Amino acid sequence: MKPMTFLRLRLALMSLGPVFCAALALCLLGGAALLWLAPQRALQAQNHRVAMRLAAMPAAVEGKNAPASANHKLVLFYDALGEKRYAEQQVKTLFGIAAKSGLSLSQGEYKGAYDQNGRLHTYQVTLPVKGSYRNIWQFALTALRAIPFASLDEISFKRENVTDTTVEARLRLTLYMADKPAGAAP
Repeated sequence: MKPMTFLRLRLALMSLGPVFCAALALCLLGGAALLWLAPQRALQAQNHRVAMRLAAMPAAVEGKNAPASANHKLVLFYDALGEKRYAEQQVKTLFGIAAKSGLSLSQGEYKGAYDQNGRLHTYQVTLPVKGSYRNIWQFALTALRAIPFASLDEISFKRENVTDTTVEARLRLTLYMADKPAGAAP
């Protein structure tokens, strides 16, 4: 900002009074909080919706009625996919779970792809982690519960010495996602 513009802004705020300035600051903070919380709430709602669909799948497929049609199964499959626009939020979720599990998480490798035949996006995340064997498995299982459209494709462990309690591991997860919002078949 130019010094003159800053001075004009400061004078304008001073003329409005401290109560108005405090109210304006609270409004700006509230707006920032809404912008920060909105994607997180949408992401939680999407994960809840997918988890509920997955929980209902065995009942729909194993019911006493006639077997589900191929189209119905296809709709259930696409309903279980995550939304591509939330891929970065899912990675943030993985980092949060790692922190809660007491793991040291190094920078990971990320690779997106599109499967033309399945009409779905995959987002492969490879994460090198350090921690106890138990905490690494806890992280992997918690991540799969938190992101129901993820798969654990590979996990490898490495320990320098037999007496070391810290283990280095490399996890490769794949997130399966669609362009459309959950609930809409392609």
